Amino acid sequence: MLYELRTYSAMPGRLPDLHKRFSEITMGYFKKYGIQVVGFWTNEIADPTISSFTSWRTSLADREKKWGAFLADQERVAKFAETEKSGPLVRQLTAHMLRPTPYSPMQ
Repeated sequence: MLYELRTYSAMPGRLPDLHKRFSEITMGYFKKYGIQVVGFWTNEIADPTISSFTSWRTSLADREKKWGAFLADQERVAKFAETEKSGPLVRQLTAHMLRPTPYSPMQ
């Protein structure tokens, strides 16, 4: 199993809007495209961020297929654009693909 850690750094003052977009829009599209969410977290001691873990049970190719469909969905693109009428929500996105070590409790 592979895990993807993504950290979304919010634009100043836009973290509440980013939370709203994840909860009201993004989660539905993740479900639609079979993107398995492990969880979401906020950083309590640094920049305003939302971090997410997703799991990929089969392969990187499966990840590319599902993310590709998510990104290409024109309805989703329009809904995201609506949330950014007052400017972008995300300042920076970082992503890491993680493979558990043999001794990791989480496989």
